[in-house]
Amino acid sequence: MGTAVKTTVATDKAPAAIGPYSQAIKAGGFVFTSGVIPLDPASGEIVGENITEQTERVLANLKAVLEAAGSGLDKVVKTTCFLQNLGDFAAFNEVYASAFTSDPPARSTVQVAKLPREVLVEVEAVALLSE
Repeated sequence: MGTAVKTTVATDKAPAAIGPYSQAIKAGGFVFTSGVIPLDPASGEIVGENITEQTERVLANLKAVLEAAGSGLDKVVKTTCFLQNLGDFAAFNEVYASAFTSDPPARSTVQVAKLPREVLVEVEAVALLSE
């Protein structure tokens, strides 16, 4: 049996990790992202005051991490989405649908009591690596 290999992914085109974790890990033909929140990569400040603006920034950050790993939004097979308020579900879905236009990934969406930095949304993903 071969040795399992995992590789850390890091890019300055997405916010740096704000704790003891990696932006993403490549392993076994997949990339597993950490949860992505709506931070500006350069300033580290929260982008957006509503769910639409914050979701747009989250998806841009997620795209940057996936591309740094050699993948992309079109290769995402599963997302887990965390909303501070499920009342934002419809507005979140509008923005989310624009990022996953064909063959959308499997998804779980849950309401949580609190997210880092008091943001409204966080998304993590599992994607295939490009061949």
